[in-house]
Amino acid sequence: QVQLVESGGGLVQPGGSLRLSCAASGFTFSRYAMSWYRQATGKERELVATITSAGSVNYADSMKGRFTISRDNAKNMVYLQMNSLKPEDTAMYFCYTKFLWENYWGQGTQVTVSS
Repeated sequence: QVQLVESGGGLVQPGGSLRLSCAASGFTFSRYAMSWYRQATGKERELVATITSAGSVNYADSMKGRFTISRDNAKNMVYLQMNSLKPEDTAMYFCYTKFLWENYWGQGTQVTVSS
């Protein structure tokens, strides 16, 4: 069964950095695109970044230049390096994949940017 488990969230000051990790299992990880989404309180879930099986990446405009998505197929891991964090980056961050036409989400990891 597909499982996605995020980690690495926490409290960070504005301008700081965090690295989120997502451990994937239950499917052939290297063959599937992986994404990070986020959802702030009272707002809709939004796409942060996607990395394809070939390693191509796409970012939401507001994250370009600050966030970097990467993957390690040997470890079945996907990462999100977040730099120059802003208070508006505060949200629950979720790992996502689509496998055999089903959507799979992790439980999320909370990121809070505050002084």
